[in-house]
Amino acid sequence: MKRRLVMVLGALVACTAAAQMPKLDDIMKGVGSVPGLPAAGSSVGAGDEKTDAAGIKEALAVGTERAVNGLAKVNGYFGNEAVKILMPSSIRKVADVARMAGYQKQVDEFILSMNRAAEAAVPLAASYFGDAIRDMTLEDVRGILAGGDTAATDFFKRKTHDRLYTAFKPVVSKKIDEVGTTRAYKDMMGRYESVPMMGKQSLDLDDYVTEKSLDGLFYMVGQEEKKIRTNPAARTTDLLKSVFGK
Repeated sequence: MKRRLVMVLGALVACTAAAQMPKLDDIMKGVGSVPGLPAAGSSVGAGDEKTDAAGIKEALAVGTERAVNGLAKVNGYFGNEAVKILMPSSIRKVADVARMAGYQKQVDEFILSMNRAAEAAVPLAASYFGDAIRDMTLEDVRGILAGGDTAATDFFKRKTHDRLYTAFKPVVSKKIDEVGTTRAYKDMMGRYESVPMMGKQSLDLDDYVTEKSLDGLFYMVGQEEKKIRTNPAARTTDLLKSVFGK
């Protein structure tokens, strides 16, 4: 019965995340002209700074859409080894002790539910990325064009990390409680600390999962940016082809 309940709750979390997946139009909604920059997709002379600016905006929006939607689906984090949230190193010995004591299932549920919490929180990123695009300056655009393969992602990280952390953490906290992570964690900690000479361990689980969620998000946005910069097949609009095909 307990296992069935955990599975049902996990499915509900995943369905909620899927329903919130952003679309490109949603990300770009309200991202109009800013001083020195045109609206995304505006018709301007090819090769000039306005076209470059519009192309950067569109690349950021496309990369965000792909990354967020990929992570927000069922197993978006859990099924992706590059971003999967693993047992915190500070309590890895706790998990080892729990496994040896016959609690493999609880350890597995602990890991799964951390990833489900990340999958539930990540759709929130779209609006914050849209704000960052709207606030771009011509200097930002020049830096991104002249920068490395993840210059746009680095821009996003500078502009949005703290706000995303604040937005993600309450969702993460709520979701990990719903799917039993906290109960599993406390159970593991209690059994670990009962072993002689093991001592007490501490971990802010909400903080850990929130930071790992953001690490995975920025990693995937970076991967999408690299594709747009280096792979012609990833340039799915005329504007992207014009700016990044030069």
